[in-house]
Amino acid sequence: MQGYLTGEVGEAEMSAFLMAVFIRGMNRDETYHLTMAMARSGEMLDLSQIEGIKVDKHSTGGVGDKVTLVFAPLVASAGLVVSKLSGRALGHTGGTVDKLEAIPGFRVSLSREEFISQLKKVGVAVSSQTEELAPADKVIYSLRNRIACVESIPLIVSSIMSKKIAGGADVIVIDVKSGKGAFMSGERARELAEELVAVGEMAGKRVSAEITPMDQPLGYAIGRVLEVKEAINLLKGEGPADLEDVCLSLAGLAFWKAGICETKEEGRRKAKKLLECGKALEKFAQWMEAQGANPRIVDDFSLLPSAECQPLISKKEGILKDIDCKKLGEVSHILDVHPAGGIVLRKKLGDRVEKGEEIAMVYGEKEKLAQALENIESVFFVE
Repeated sequence: MQGYLTGEVGEAEMSAFLMAVFIRGMNRDETYHLTMAMARSGEMLDLSQIEGIKVDKHSTGGVGDKVTLVFAPLVASAGLVVSKLSGRALGHTGGTVDKLEAIPGFRVSLSREEFISQLKKVGVAVSSQTEELAPADKVIYSLRNRIACVESIPLIVSSIMSKKIAGGADVIVIDVKSGKGAFMSGERARELAEELVAVGEMAGKRVSAEITPMDQPLGYAIGRVLEVKEAINLLKGEGPADLEDVCLSLAGLAFWKAGICETKEEGRRKAKKLLECGKALEKFAQWMEAQGANPRIVDDFSLLPSAECQPLISKKEGILKDIDCKKLGEVSHILDVHPAGGIVLRKKLGDRVEKGEEIAMVYGEKEKLAQALENIESVFFVE
């Protein structure tokens, strides 16, 4: 790893190595050593000066996945410290940093000193990943993409866990998405979850993973500001049930692994109470203010950007049988040039749809709306 970063190991040699891993796989020990080599290729964040148990969370990515926006303040409202360095959008999925950046005034780039200071004061900080954190991962991922070696479990595990281990948290919760809208499904998703947990524990971390469904978008909103609004609504107790279910499950895992609850079921019940009493919403407002945003956005959505909108009207009647998540994510990126661009679903899988009924509302710049509406029609399969 160090040799590749310094140029002593050439691209041809590294490509041959990655291709060999892609074809032959790795045993768990090999995956662990690769992960640690990548983690140690740059700065290893030391959070020991911060009191309390530090928690990090990672999602393998999905359409409408705004879980971090709820998870971070929810877990921090229990007295744990949520320390997260997040990435940007990847493929058809959205990135947490992109969503936070769409909030007026929110600073996504914190210095190490600012990051640690905020963790001490507020108990939660989410910042963009620094160039110093696991730099080998960035260059290796770029090469994997070019030589078509992305979908390899040992390489995925080393990519994810090298950054999480270098991030310095004590507890790591992994949300492994499974389904047509995710990068993996079924047995592959289970294998990935098991390897992520095992390698993290070998590195001395307390790790737990949950496999969550991604055959349709999580919640109803897809798009940066639209997802922020939906997350705030959930913190107010008004969010969609599927999003709440995932957030409570992951927070429950964090409480269990942190040792403040004896089981993950007890952890889930604790998370539910924190959501219902308003402590998580209060922590969200504190977090917003700490990173430069107006905390009043929790009560006044007019402080967030807004965009023009047009409805998608169903030409058929029947049951919504399928949603092409991947294409839906791609269409949302067309609209994403505006921070408030995106799509809000009016129907989910299994819902009855009448001819002439609104199936989704599309938001964005005027010239992009027509293009998006043309592309989005084939996303929904009604029969």
